[in-house]
Amino acid sequence: MEEQTFTIKQAAEQSGISEDTIRFYEKIMLLPRAERKENGHRVYRKEDIYRIKLISCLKKTGMPLEAMRPFLAPSANTVSEKYPELVDQLRSHRENIVNQISSLQQVVDFIDIKLKEGRPREERSDQGQDEVLEEQREKTKIKPISVVEMSYFSSSAKMDKLTKFD
Repeated sequence: MEEQTFTIKQAAEQSGISEDTIRFYEKIMLLPRAERKENGHRVYRKEDIYRIKLISCLKKTGMPLEAMRPFLAPSANTVSEKYPELVDQLRSHRENIVNQISSLQQVVDFIDIKLKEGRPREERSDQGQDEVLEEQREKTKIKPISVVEMSYFSSSAKMDKLTKFD
């Protein structure tokens, strides 16, 4: 059975990254040079699309492109025990992101309180700021995941990755 391949357009559609960005990642060698058909068109495989999604995910966390290189070096099938320093770096990066989320949630809570205070008196309850803040936190506890966020990795790849790093 022949391995499934994709055009750059299909890779862009599946990863949510533009064709130009994919070419740029190849140019700066975050992605390996794509194989070419006889007509010169690029050919991508599932592991290439996975890698593009990984770059996109890391980029959204604020990680600079150069800092991603060590995380992209191991193959998708590599066991995490072979790269303990990368696992530690990724855990540290994750902790920083969790702290940023917490800080941003405090900002959102503060803005929500100010918006509620800005309403006419009859629309406001007699709740104190602490009660309003707690009410806002309860409302924001469960956030739905967007289709785009869910598509970063297939569910089987997510589970494999999660179990390898635990």
